[in-house]
Amino acid sequence: MTGYGGRLTGILAARGRLCVGIDPHPEIIRAWDLPAGPSGLERCARGAVEALGDLVAVFKPQSAFFEAYGAAGIAVLERTLADIRDAGALSLLDVKRGDVGSTMAAYAAAYLTDGSPLAADAVTLSPYLGFGSLDGAIEVAVRHGRGVYVLALTSNPEAVPAQRAQTADGRTVGQLIVDEAAARNAGDQHVGPVGIVVGATVGATGTDFSRLNGSILAPGLGAQGATAGDLRTVFGTALPSVLPAMSREILTAGPAPADLRAAAGRALGAMHAVIDLG
Repeated sequence: MTGYGGRLTGILAARGRLCVGIDPHPEIIRAWDLPAGPSGLERCARGAVEALGDLVAVFKPQSAFFEAYGAAGIAVLERTLADIRDAGALSLLDVKRGDVGSTMAAYAAAYLTDGSPLAADAVTLSPYLGFGSLDGAIEVAVRHGRGVYVLALTSNPEAVPAQRAQTADGRTVGQLIVDEAAARNAGDQHVGPVGIVVGATVGATGTDFSRLNGSILAPGLGAQGATAGDLRTVFGTALPSVLPAMSREILTAGPAPADLRAAAGRALGAMHAVIDLG
C-alpha cells in the first residue's frame, strides 16, 4: 500500500499544486441560483467536483458546511467524498478534530479507516490537547495509507497570542507543533504522513520548517487576502513542500463548469510560477 505522502507527491506532479476547498457557504449556493437546503448543497458541492475532478489534485471539503444540514448534509458529504475518489483526486476533509483516548479513536475510525463512509485521504487535526493526544489517529492514518494535517500557524488573528507564545525552551508554540510533526515523519524516505497547516496570510514568522519532511497546507489564498507571491515570504526554502488551498476564489466563479475550470486553471498557473518555477 502506498502511503499518503507518496500518493500526494504523484498526483501533484501529474495535476499541479492546488487544493480546492469545497466550502458551500449559503451565499455561494445563492449565487449559484440553487435552492437553500440539502439539494442546493449537493448540487454545489458535487457540481464543483464534477467540473474540476480531472483537473485538481486535492479537494478539501469543509465538514461544517455539510453538518449544518444534519443527517442529509452528512449524506451529501459522503457522496462528495465518493465523487472525489472516483475522479482520481485526493480528499482532505477539514474537520479540525482533537481529543483524547477513546474519543480520538472514534474520530480516527470515522475519518481514516477503510470502509468508513466518511473516510478521506487526509484530515485536519487540532493539537491543543497536546500533540501526543493525536498519536492514536496518526497511527491509524499510517496503517491505512492516509495522512493528517495538524494546525500550526493559522490565518485567523485570534490565534496569534496562543500560537506565537513562547514555550519553556524558548520555541514558539507554532514551532513546537512543527517540530512534533517532524518527529513523527523522521526516517520516512518519502514525504511523511504528518503535515501541518500554516496560513498563507501569517507573514514572516521565523518558523523553521526544514526538518518537517511533510506537506504544508496553506489556506488563505484568494478571497482571504493572500497571493501566490506571499507564499515566498511565509515559507522561504520550504516552498516546495507547500500545498496551496483556495476555496471562494474558485467557487464564486461557478456554477458554469467552464468558468470553474478557468478559475482553477488561473490558480494552478499562479502556483506553478511561484512554487515550481521559483
